[in-house]
Amino acid sequence: MASKALLITILVAAAVAPALALDYMVGDTEGWKLQVNYTQWVAGKTFVVGDNLIFMYTAADHNVIPVSGADFKACNASGALKGPYNSGNDKIALDAPGKKWYICGKEGHCDGGMKLVISVDAGAPAPAPSSAPATSSLVWMAASVAAAFSLLMAF
Repeated sequence: MASKALLITILVAAAVAPALALDYMVGDTEGWKLQVNYTQWVAGKTFVVGDNLIFMYTAADHNVIPVSGADFKACNASGALKGPYNSGNDKIALDAPGKKWYICGKEGHCDGGMKLVISVDAGAPAPAPSSAPATSSLVWMAASVAAAFSLLMAF
């Protein structure tokens, strides 16, 4: 009986853990482009370690460059910490707490407002605001819970 309880605990923990991370599409339906207010987009959102930022854009027109705070302020793409990302569909894991800065390195785009700064918390994820199109792995979680119950019934 103890092994059955342990198995159930492990399966439920495995199902719930990935569901806590959220994917945030930067700019929501506008994506990563000029003439979007990214300061406004960030307002009210809480980013935590384990979440992901998804930058959607036309690959020929833009890119994403993680930079330091000083390079963000100066729109200095040559100070890239990573990247540049240039697929047009970039998923960037938020793997450490602290401030994170991103700019578009195309000529004039950062100065034109294509820059994003967020703060990443180390704590447990908060529920996404109702207006945010953040998605979690709820379908995966439901399937995992169903599988756990199927295994339980097999014992």
